[in-house]
Parts: sequence; C-alpha cells; structure tokens
Amino acid sequence: MAFNFTAFTYIVALIGDAFLIFFAIFHVIAFDELKTDYKNPIDQCNSLNPLVLPEYLLHLFLNLLFLFCGEWYSLCLNIPLIAYHIWRYKNRPLMSGPGLYDPTTVLKTDTLSRNLREGWIKLAVYLISFFYYIYGMVYSLIST
Repeated sequence: MAFNFTAFTYIVALIGDAFLIFFAIFHVIAFDELKTDYKNPIDQCNSLNPLVLPEYLLHLFLNLLFLFCGEWYSLCLNIPLIAYHIWRYKNRPLMSGPGLYDPTTVLKTDTLSRNLREGWIKLAVYLISFFYYIYGMVYSLIST
C-alpha cells in the first residue's frame, strides 16, 4: 500500500467534497426557509451570496488536482457542473458584489423553485462524487 499523488488528490477531494455537501445542504435549507417565509429575502441573500464563490473555487480547485494527476474519469464527471457554474455566474443578475442571488427577484415562484431544484441536484452530484472519491482513493492505495 503506497501513498502517491493520486491518493493524496482523492483524500483532498473527499475533504473538499464534504465542504461542498455542506454548502449544498445549506443552499437547500436556505431556500426552503425562504419558501416557507421563515426568513426575509435580504437576510437570505446576504447569507447565501458570500458562499457562492468559495463553492465554485473549491470545486474548480479539486478538478485542477484531478487534471494534474491525470484522473480523467473524475474530471469528466465534474466538467458539466463546472460548465454550469461558469454559465450561471456569467448570467447572474446585475449586482454590486459577488454572488448569484438578488433579493428583489429571489421570491418569484419560478426563481425560487429553480434555485431549490439546483440545490437538490448539486447535493446529489456531490454525494455521488463523494462515494466515487472514496472508491478512487481506496483503488489508488491498493493498486500501487
């Protein structure tokens, strides 16, 4: 059992993916609270917007590690979500600071349901990735 860069990448990816799962769960809970009127849109957007760039940068960093160690399958699994993140950030509402969520439009029914669905889909992708990263880590540790 040898420790190599691939195993290190998968260990870092597991830790990073745990944070991404936390971000996705927070996203789902926040929009559910907004849907049920537990919080107002301004407070909700002020708590969600600072987490957008760290989530995107962490996801991009993990995939750069996969690129450097040559884990093409792991990279290909994440490319659609990276492309969606880039598209989503490029097409965000006009705002003064970083983030995606505008308090004036976040309560519209279609926007709210789209953001909630986005959170659930991201949570599913990150959970599937988490278990694949466990498999990749074990396989890379055993194979060498």
